[in-house]
Amino acid sequence: MGHGGGGALSGELTRHLFTPAYGNETLGGLGDSAVLPLPGARLAFSTDSFVVRPLFFPGGSIGDLAVNGTVNDLAMSGARAAYLSCAFILEEGVGLPVVGRIADAIGAAAAAAGVVIATGDTKVVEAGHGDGVYVNTSGIGLVPDGVDIRPQRAVPGDVVIVSGPVGLHGIAIMSVREGLEFGVEVESDTAPLGSLVEAMLAVTRDVHVLRDPTRGGLGTALNEIAAASGTGVALVERHVPVPEAVAGACGFLGLDPLYVANEGRLVAFVPRTEADAVLAAMRAHPLGTGAAVIGECVAEHPGMVVSRTGLGGTRVIDLPLGEQLPRIC
Repeated sequence: MGHGGGGALSGELTRHLFTPAYGNETLGGLGDSAVLPLPGARLAFSTDSFVVRPLFFPGGSIGDLAVNGTVNDLAMSGARAAYLSCAFILEEGVGLPVVGRIADAIGAAAAAAGVVIATGDTKVVEAGHGDGVYVNTSGIGLVPDGVDIRPQRAVPGDVVIVSGPVGLHGIAIMSVREGLEFGVEVESDTAPLGSLVEAMLAVTRDVHVLRDPTRGGLGTALNEIAAASGTGVALVERHVPVPEAVAGACGFLGLDPLYVANEGRLVAFVPRTEADAVLAAMRAHPLGTGAAVIGECVAEHPGMVVSRTGLGGTRVIDLPLGEQLPRIC
């Protein structure tokens, strides 16, 4: 299970097994999506599989995740998603009304994101060999001219911005999975981020890095960017927007909010000269009203993320082995 959690074990699996087996420069970038040069255009391409349990949760469902997750992976390359594929793997015995609810959620999420479900596939496995419903989506979109967004572009001096409160999706899943109550219902933040990225790129095409901190949360995403760019990240922990309900739930469960999954947030590395304008554009967008500057990219401690705590000390935000909560997306 640790190998599927998006942390250090996932990275080892990719670097030591998959990447050598496939061996090509396109895959070597290891971004949320691949950018493929074609005559007269650059195409972004991504695929993702969704195995979340439970299938329905406050604020969304596996259907919403299937669309928004792939749309967001494309957006992290600066691309506006255009077409998706959608494949279902169904376990024998799952109710057709359940499948219908998921299909309706996919259709509604696609319409909201402005994408077309262009092709698909369905497979059925024997009872006991699945967990109800798994969904895979792949997507394509075009990258605008002048946009070059990838983790290797982070440089010292970049300002680190997160688009809103973190940890909502993971705690929403935990609350319904374990039957826990935290005094207020926590809803997933699942949302398509393409229009938010467009608003940012309208200010400047020189956005260096975008990443949606899904599995492994914000801490994992920052570690991946630091490692890919060979720079350090200096985080100010009290500037990270953690909702009170998330903080309370994490304290009760012994979780770190920085490692809790999100499904409708992004973290951006932008040049300091553009940071104020990008932040203002994000806050003017419905999906970025809670955007905040949380740190900067530095030359010190290359490849590491270091956080200044509320007590004035520092701690290393390390890459987790697996994930605090599996089957999150």
